[in-house]
Amino acid sequence: MFSHIRSFAAAALERDPAARSTWDVVFSYPGFHALVIHRVAHRLWAAHWFWLARWLSHWGRFLTGVEIHPGATIGRGVFIDHGMGVVIGETAEVGDDCTIYQGVTLGGTSLIRGSKRHPTLGKGVIVGANSQILGGFTVGDGAKIGSSAVVVHAVPAGATVVGNPGRIIQHDDAVRREQAASRLGFSAYGVTQSDDPVSQALRGLIDGTAGNEHQITLLWHAVERLACELDPNCVPADAGKERDFEAAHLRDLVGR
Repeated sequence: MFSHIRSFAAAALERDPAARSTWDVVFSYPGFHALVIHRVAHRLWAAHWFWLARWLSHWGRFLTGVEIHPGATIGRGVFIDHGMGVVIGETAEVGDDCTIYQGVTLGGTSLIRGSKRHPTLGKGVIVGANSQILGGFTVGDGAKIGSSAVVVHAVPAGATVVGNPGRIIQHDDAVRREQAASRLGFSAYGVTQSDDPVSQALRGLIDGTAGNEHQITLLWHAVERLACELDPNCVPADAGKERDFEAAHLRDLVGR
């Protein structure tokens, strides 16, 4: 148990630049306190002291703002940053070296007692602030859940998920290439250099519409120019704008 507790303190020192010393973590970090209380409550739960385990976890919630069911399984090196509002359900499993920020829920969608209702986080998963992971599925090793994402399906290892409902925007090999190239190391809050695919699609539609409008404008000016070639008295309006349009191709089309 004490090796787990030491790993919690070491994780806070490693991943939080505001942590100045081990004593700072031990006495001032509610996420660390919640994990320590959970270690004791989990031991009681495993020994079938259910009422006492629940009572202890209740006091842990009161003191830290972090609610971890004593039946949940928490690995080594887990870091809960800030922690206020974090909820981890009974059948949830949190792998080694995971990072969880404030407002995160590892919740369940099933009401069947005894079933696997809550998610399993693999090793090194980062869950951004206010994210909700709901259901008895697995989030693969090294995955990142962006802030305020709502995840209701399994996530492959190394993927990045954003939005509501959660959408995968970057997979394992791309994530590793980006990290190797940028040498950023630990990426807080599950952020990524890529963008939301819905946002990218909207930008593509906007750019396409703007391009079409520009081509239509050029087409009208080219038609005016062709009309003026037939009528010497015609003066085309702003005729210089057709310089980017292939007037010769238009002449072919109209039979000139």
